[in-house]
Amino acid sequence: MSMLSSLASSPDEAVDHLCDVLVVGGGLHGTAVARDLAGRGWRVALCEQDDLAAHASGATGKLVHGGLRELARLDLGGMGRAVQERARLLQCAPHLMTPVRLLMPHDDGMRTGALIRLGLWWHDRLAAGSGLPPSEAVALRRSRLGASLQPAWTRAFVYTEVMADDARLATLCARDAAERGALVLTRTRCDSAVAQGGGWRVRLVRRHPEDGRVVQRLTVQARVVVNAAGAWASSVLSGVLQVPPAAVARKGGEPPGLTWLKGTHIVVPRCVEHDHGCVFHTRGGRFIFALPYERHFTLIGAAEQPHDGPPDGVAAEPDEVMALCQEASRYLRRPVQPGDVVWSYAGLRGALKAPGRGEEGAHGRHQLQLHARPAPVLTVWGGSLSSFRLLAEQAADQVGDLLGERRLAWTADAALPGGQLGELLDHTVSPELDLIAFQSRLRQVHPWLPLPLLRRWTRAYGSRVLRLLDGMRGRDDLGTEVLPDLFEAELYHLRRHEWALTADDVLWRRSKLGLHTTVAQHAALADWFARQHAGCEGQPDAAWLSSAAVA
Repeated sequence: MSMLSSLASSPDEAVDHLCDVLVVGGGLHGTAVARDLAGRGWRVALCEQDDLAAHASGATGKLVHGGLRELARLDLGGMGRAVQERARLLQCAPHLMTPVRLLMPHDDGMRTGALIRLGLWWHDRLAAGSGLPPSEAVALRRSRLGASLQPAWTRAFVYTEVMADDARLATLCARDAAERGALVLTRTRCDSAVAQGGGWRVRLVRRHPEDGRVVQRLTVQARVVVNAAGAWASSVLSGVLQVPPAAVARKGGEPPGLTWLKGTHIVVPRCVEHDHGCVFHTRGGRFIFALPYERHFTLIGAAEQPHDGPPDGVAAEPDEVMALCQEASRYLRRPVQPGDVVWSYAGLRGALKAPGRGEEGAHGRHQLQLHARPAPVLTVWGGSLSSFRLLAEQAADQVGDLLGERRLAWTADAALPGGQLGELLDHTVSPELDLIAFQSRLRQVHPWLPLPLLRRWTRAYGSRVLRLLDGMRGRDDLGTEVLPDLFEAELYHLRRHEWALTADDVLWRRSKLGLHTTVAQHAALADWFARQHAGCEGQPDAAWLSSAAVA
């Protein structure tokens, strides 16, 4: 039996929750680890100091890369894993995945055209059977794809990647974890911890979502802590858990080779006339993407720079925005100006350098670091949107070893909530075609549902839209239209099932409706939430104290 098989506790110390694993951090990696562990039958709790995906996990470039970055480093094994993980996500969360064709103008500073064609050919071979169209070479002067580019660009390559809704991925991982028994606590900070009985006694502080005042203090006893706090992982290790830094590690216990990169993105009115995205080779030797976004916009990013400062308050700086505008304008026929930017965001990602490489070798690798003293902690360093499921599986394997029983992995073929589109279909074909067929069938069942709302809901909730619509017979059943195409029925669903407690939670993380709303409309939604919170004041089961959302 493992020495962690039981925890001694003092009878005079009250414990609010007893679990096998406490996961600290509600980003994509933390929620995915909690989901995997809960699905293996472990008792799991997760705490997040802000909202789910409120930081780096909701500030990615939205691309699930299929391994071309690994190919550039001649990492063929990594490329194969990336293609495989992308295919799994397409099957398990088809409503959150959007295949996008990318146009890559050939720059003299890039590799030769022959090498690029060879790499794309190998990429196509690995992706065979995924239903994604193959790559091709394009003469821009004879193609409609050249219309949005400056005439100096004459050659390009086209290949396929997949865009993902990163923040909703994290939310649905948390949703799945909760339905498998996990306790999910948002607006809950890991305040202090002491090693006890071979495990951890952790004190959590919960705060009101609007004014930040303390509304609850909890004590959780866990056998293992998984530190998935991202850019705050060092602070959790050294400041909260008081884990002694390893002699070979850097500040706060960070592993050698880890660097923090700040990625900046901007959103501008649509500046590409076709439905393809673009890949631009920058003068600094990196790549930026210009992606179709939210129907009327183009997402441009990321401009990545090393970041040595604190993680709090990371935002897009004017010089970073200007750099993105200038690099995009080198390629686009219509220049992009800082005044065009309607939204900008930035996030930090931990990147681990490949052995023997310089700064350019830092990429999406991850490392799971075990600290045995003063009690077991597994810390997640690095990682990426493309590899989050695999990272969670590996972390759950290691946690199982710590708990004395490695239970079977299960997430490789398991659909995320809403991913079972076959509930309305007689047969399935491919993720993209299945979603279109699902929307068509839903339209037949609910012809009264406004078409823009139907499309947005199926993209956001997939087959779970059937639960949202359960019992509804007409538009009046949607309740008050708080904002255009945002009804109370959906807001109650988001509060009850997805931990949405503020206007920003809804407008920028559960959706991107913030791009389509005015300041006055944002204020109206904030008022709606304030009224809901006021109606729950003094109740022990208030909405903003809901521990796991209702399963």
